[in-house]
Amino acid sequence: MAFDTQKRQRTDAGGRGDMTSALLFDLDGTMIHSDPIHADIFIGLFAERGLTIDEGYYAENIQGRMNEDLFAEVFPDEDAQALSIEKERRFRERLNEAGPVAGLPALLDRAEAAGWGKACVTNAPRVNAEAMLGALGIADRFDEIVIADELARGKPDPLPYLTAMERLGVAAGNCLAFEDSRLGIRAATAAGAVTIGMRTLLDDAALRDAGAAASIADFDDPALSPFLDRLETTAR
Repeated sequence: MAFDTQKRQRTDAGGRGDMTSALLFDLDGTMIHSDPIHADIFIGLFAERGLTIDEGYYAENIQGRMNEDLFAEVFPDEDAQALSIEKERRFRERLNEAGPVAGLPALLDRAEAAGWGKACVTNAPRVNAEAMLGALGIADRFDEIVIADELARGKPDPLPYLTAMERLGVAAGNCLAFEDSRLGIRAATAAGAVTIGMRTLLDDAALRDAGAAASIADFDDPALSPFLDRLETTAR
């Protein structure tokens, strides 16, 4: 994964200790409108095996989970790793159907101007994460890319978020996380980050019930402004 040259130079010169605050982003459904594609692929995979599910089932039982854990549970007689690889191959074939969430480039610009750390924290496999970030044209805009399946535990365990905080050198209380799934919100909040829920598939009540401090439709949503202003005050 490539990184922005200016960020690389700043890190080499002074480490990441100069970052007092950070934005931590989930990827699927948070930075890119990918959940409808994932849901449709899961619906197809389940149908091929004689099970009928819908988008509601996906939102309640699948969204945010690690593929292999899910497939091992639902289809114990099949190779969970092979199913996961096939599912993600189908997703990459349809990646051109997914667009960016509104307001993301401007938010990244603001973070860079303020000197905030930026990390992508995802349960997606690396090949998918790189494909999605590349499709969005933002692969070089993050200080850290944390891939959950390269760690001992993925979301809903807080380890991926704790890892991002440790690598950035930022205290949990100075981090603002963005998540669209219940499991992701639980992971981020358990790690100590203030977490904003994205209303991709879940409504405000469901996101708050999972632990979100607030919910937004996209990164242009005015409800986000107080949290960013507070982060700027913390960074001074």
